[in-house]
Amino acid sequence: MSAPDFTFAQRAQRALLVGLGRLPAPLQRLLARPPVNSAGDRMAPDLALLMKLSASGADYSDLPPAEAREVTERDLALFAARVPACAVEEEVEIADGLWVTRYGSGQPPRAVILFFHGGGFVIGSRASYTAPARMLAQGTGADVVSVGYRLAPDHPFPAAQDDALTAWRYVVAHAADWGADPRRIVVAGESAGGNIAAVLCQQVRGDAVQPMLQVLIQPVTDLVEHRPSQDEFAGSPALSAKQIAWFVGNYLPEGTDPADPRVSPFRASSLAGLPPAIVNLAGFDPLHDDGHAYATALLEAGVPAEVTREAGQVHGYVSYTAVSPSCRQATERLVASVAAALDRTDRSTTTKAS
Repeated sequence: MSAPDFTFAQRAQRALLVGLGRLPAPLQRLLARPPVNSAGDRMAPDLALLMKLSASGADYSDLPPAEAREVTERDLALFAARVPACAVEEEVEIADGLWVTRYGSGQPPRAVILFFHGGGFVIGSRASYTAPARMLAQGTGADVVSVGYRLAPDHPFPAAQDDALTAWRYVVAHAADWGADPRRIVVAGESAGGNIAAVLCQQVRGDAVQPMLQVLIQPVTDLVEHRPSQDEFAGSPALSAKQIAWFVGNYLPEGTDPADPRVSPFRASSLAGLPPAIVNLAGFDPLHDDGHAYATALLEAGVPAEVTREAGQVHGYVSYTAVSPSCRQATERLVASVAAALDRTDRSTTTKAS
């Protein structure tokens, strides 16, 4: 995918934000006064400055969904790092209107990562998540298949889950064509995409081919219980309580039971037998406690779960990699944690073979 064609004003805005993100930390702290959360974590100063500027901007949840997508796609393009293209970037229509982008090196990959973007089931796209997808591919040696699942309210629940299942079956069937072992498929997603990834792992539990790992990045896992982090960060410019309500209202048809495990994977009758997990949390995220509760439930069910926590970050930090060095570093650490998990499985496979 080619870089977005920005107007002069947009280029100037991006340059200003990049410049502010690279000011000396003491000056950023003076300008932004980074907040401290209830756990005692202090927000990264470059991110605190970005949040202070964002707080005065328009709120996309005041717009109809189609207009909100236009606004957020533009903003996400402005905030995202320009990561060099992968050797292979292939767009494929795997079902009627369901497109994926495969990012790869052109060499047999060590695994395939099936990736679902964030955006509350209403906004976001394969295009706006190009940077993290490329970073995952280049940082892990895996092929990344990024899924353009259908969005609400035009396609409400369970359309995204249905598309995820279709994408999973496609990757299982085609992994060998890319030189990959279909038993080495990672399911990953951010925010709403983390929900989709978690639900998918439950849906294919017991199938002949299982995901080797689930990577849940700041996932929403439970729309039933209201947890403390939702109140603590209700006014977050990165994801507010108002925006969460807007997402849920657009996503769930009237009468949908929020305790349905396809909506709230935390509510499944059992989590036993699911793939090992990496659950990534941010210290200033209203969904922090959601993700932590799911990781705890996985562990209690006997599922290996590694919790990685970016104490100074906000929800959606993987999308701010151009304008916030701390977000770029946090995303690189996330990628490294996935690579390390693949390293461990490589060693385990080698040991068993010998």
